[in-house]
Amino acid sequence: MNQPASARSLYERTDRGSGTAFGGTGPTDGVPEAGEFANPLEELSLEQLRQRGSMKWRTHPADVLPLWVAEMDVRLAPVIADALHEAIEAGDTGYPFGTEFAESLVAFASRRWNWDGASVDRAAVIPDVVMGAVQVLRLITDPGDPVVVNSPVYAPFYAFITHGDRRIIEAPLGQDGRISLETLEETFRRARERSRRGKIAYLLSNPHNPTGAVHTLEELTAVAGLARRYGVRVVADEIHAPLVLPGAKFTPYLSMPGAEDAFSLMSATKGWNLAGIKAALALAGPEAVADLRRMPAEVHLGASYLGVIAHTAAFRHGDAWLDALLAGLAANRTLLAELVAEHLPGVGFTRPEGTHLAWLDCRSLGVAQEESGTGLVAVTDLAGPARLFFEQGRVALSSGHIFGTGGAGHVRLNFATPQSILTEAITRMGRAAVLHADERLSLASTRRQTQSRGRPTRQSRK
Repeated sequence: MNQPASARSLYERTDRGSGTAFGGTGPTDGVPEAGEFANPLEELSLEQLRQRGSMKWRTHPADVLPLWVAEMDVRLAPVIADALHEAIEAGDTGYPFGTEFAESLVAFASRRWNWDGASVDRAAVIPDVVMGAVQVLRLITDPGDPVVVNSPVYAPFYAFITHGDRRIIEAPLGQDGRISLETLEETFRRARERSRRGKIAYLLSNPHNPTGAVHTLEELTAVAGLARRYGVRVVADEIHAPLVLPGAKFTPYLSMPGAEDAFSLMSATKGWNLAGIKAALALAGPEAVADLRRMPAEVHLGASYLGVIAHTAAFRHGDAWLDALLAGLAANRTLLAELVAEHLPGVGFTRPEGTHLAWLDCRSLGVAQEESGTGLVAVTDLAGPARLFFEQGRVALSSGHIFGTGGAGHVRLNFATPQSILTEAITRMGRAAVLHADERLSLASTRRQTQSRGRPTRQSRK
């Protein structure tokens, strides 16, 4: 392994509360039973959340309900808070060391996904998943080489691919928000024709952000076959892997036949709300190990030791809290469907299978369409329906156009929030939509009257 994942000594300490030692990799080893956790999404009030200093709650004025950036409105899982408190109280704030981080993910993958193909020897610590994608693309492609993405897709993909001097090629999702295998194959074929001996990469979002699609075994098997046939290296962003909701099953891309030369990027960031405590792992297929070993040493040092401690605690001991969160997200998903049907009956809503993000099709509202594309935009840019809901409803959402082709007319909504906030937000959005519809009718009526006055009457034509 290129860089140690965590300090082994962290889990040899004694838990002051129980007098028992942390240790082992099982979900119940030193961890409360799932039933002991209340819904993590219902522990904080709006007033408490407004005291937060993070991007989600500070970017917009206090009267705005922020359901945009992918932060969850939860407290830190107790097992993570305990691990961080112990390290801070001990002054243990140096550099990461050991393989605990990678071991924790390997064990988590075996428990949760029945996948025993992850290996500590084929893992490397990285600062976060985005920086990991940047570095892996540098290892397997050269400046000017194409990188395929499935638009609409996580907006920062466009920025870091472009800043890395690589070319973006979009293979748009199908109308169902899932990978279109026909489109993907055609995109791979065209890329290969234009670059006979060049390198091609495919940045896969699994589960997909923003549509919430969890790619099936059959879909990923086909993807791996196409990548192998056309000589495309796959880099799978699997940061949302822990957040697969009831009714779907996560399949690690590296478990696919044909994915031996691929990479997976994983982290506890989304599953346990650790965006501000950075750490992640790059996992290499058996044929990609040599590439992984070329990753510069300074990349591994970019991970925070406290981040490594937090993420290790999450993967080793955070199952019960995660299960309580997933139950809460499933309840919110159901509530969201009911609220959209009641307050936004013309808006398209496909139940997300994973993540805590909903992709809403607002084209029926008749809002002026923003342009989508591969140009660089800020994640806070507002246009189309997102601007309508912000200005007239005081709800902040992510604007669809920032996710590339196919995103115009859509919004991404983060439903990892208390149900009272979710209910109020959708109610406000419904009122904004009604107001917009009334304004359109009024404007249309005014135009008709103006046109009618401008027509010559029969008397005036004589």
